[in-house]
Amino acid sequence: MSTPLAARLLDWYAENARQLPWRDRADPYRVWISEVMLQQTRVETVIPYFERWIERFPDIPTLAAVPLQDVLALWEGLGYYSRARNLHRSAQILVTQYDGKLPENPPELRRLPGIGRYTAAAIASIAFGLDEPALDGNIRRVLARLYDLRLPARSPDGESRLWEMAAEHLPPGLAGDYNQALMDLGATVCTPRQPDCPNCPLNELCAAYKLGIQEQRPVKEQKLTIPHYTVTAAVIQKSGKVLIAQRPPNGLLGGLWEFPGGKLKPGEDLPAALRREIGEELGVEVDVGGSIGVYRHAYTHFRVTLHAFRCRLLDEEPRPLEHRAIQWTTPAELSGYPMGKLDRQIANTLTC
Repeated sequence: MSTPLAARLLDWYAENARQLPWRDRADPYRVWISEVMLQQTRVETVIPYFERWIERFPDIPTLAAVPLQDVLALWEGLGYYSRARNLHRSAQILVTQYDGKLPENPPELRRLPGIGRYTAAAIASIAFGLDEPALDGNIRRVLARLYDLRLPARSPDGESRLWEMAAEHLPPGLAGDYNQALMDLGATVCTPRQPDCPNCPLNELCAAYKLGIQEQRPVKEQKLTIPHYTVTAAVIQKSGKVLIAQRPPNGLLGGLWEFPGGKLKPGEDLPAALRREIGEELGVEVDVGGSIGVYRHAYTHFRVTLHAFRCRLLDEEPRPLEHRAIQWTTPAELSGYPMGKLDRQIANTLTC
């Protein structure tokens, strides 16, 4: 039986649901891809990537059969590249072990790379109609305000309590709509700043709104200082071509191509750091020339300022000592190699 809260929410959702391309039909593959893309990424950013993905990889067997580099190339710019690697690996597992189909129950879904508790619950409820509660960032914020949760929402105790709240009003047989309604409410009404409480369908039931403290919920844990790294990159050119290197398959930006280089150590200047890094990574010496540019980017847990320099080889051919592979390519061909944001900026500078 639906509770008054669930009934109000579902009535609101029937009139105000967002029109999103993965909601055209409850296809498990489309739900899975969209949920992974939406991890730590805004809906408006995801939509064009999702549409290109479905056009290029319309089903699980197609995704499983293509090279990982094709997947990374299509993902470029969306960030958190482990998501793309996990999708590709999961598709291969699904083809070999599940006849190319997603399993329905959350425990089996969670055996696939990159699928955690929330993603498994979202797929199970939205695509398969199972009565599973879900808890993403939007739902977490809505529930923390509704119940005036005074624990930090991301703490173990806060997280546990929020999962209980997510299940408390779950309407049998309508979990998919209920979960998506909470997501949409958090995205469009119960927003992080300046929530539109007067027009919220749940305002009469919201404990934080009654107390006038809705913008103080959810409670956040104290943020740690975000470290900053200064790094260098070498643009090594020879006979009209430039040297790029492929990162190892795992870890940050795994499998992507980059201009070789690395972090500045204490006491080093930029050219010295670059010469040391090239020796460690490629086994060669270089003459560091003029600056190509300075590029900045903020990752989730750290920030980077990258200094790129033109460099000239002084001795034998480079070898991939710390990379998966190296490649000489013309600047015009760099667009065919998937790269992270900073290296793509360098590549774009070279082709201007």
